[in-house]
Amino acid sequence: MTDELSPAVFVDRDGTIMKDCDYCSDPKDVRIFPGVPEALRRLKARGFKLIVITNQSGIGRGLMTVEQYRAVDAEVLRQLDDLIGATYFSPDLPGQDSSSRKPAPGMILQAKQEHGIDLSRSFFIGDKEVDVECGRNAGVRTIRVQTGFQRDITSSKADWIAEDFPAAAEIILNITS
Repeated sequence: MTDELSPAVFVDRDGTIMKDCDYCSDPKDVRIFPGVPEALRRLKARGFKLIVITNQSGIGRGLMTVEQYRAVDAEVLRQLDDLIGATYFSPDLPGQDSSSRKPAPGMILQAKQEHGIDLSRSFFIGDKEVDVECGRNAGVRTIRVQTGFQRDITSSKADWIAEDFPAAAEIILNITS
């Protein structure tokens, strides 16, 4: 049965593939980092499903509505030429009991079920240690990028550190070739 399962690259959104603008609620504030669409294209061509996993506590804090989040998400997908296969988000607040908010693996486990993903061949790319913890909790390999607000990686538990998303994609392409 595992032959039918696909590998995936789980991707954090804010600070990883786009500029983090603190609770982005307006599509015109979406700024995709240089090289991200091409890196995603290369990963997809190698057979990876591409899935965004994002905490969006701005919803739980009342700073944006689900509709505003969805409008931003639609703009991200548009700018990425619809290369992303699915997006999962958690509106839960930090400290709230949550099975979906990173570092809990709930969103990845849901994606695994809904998209037939082999976690043992999958990766998580994110800009924060909470992304690394989420990936580890789900049993996937992790890459931490240095494009978000939290750039200190000295105590990171990530399997690899990369300067940015295209460099992270290159690591995956090199070790899976």
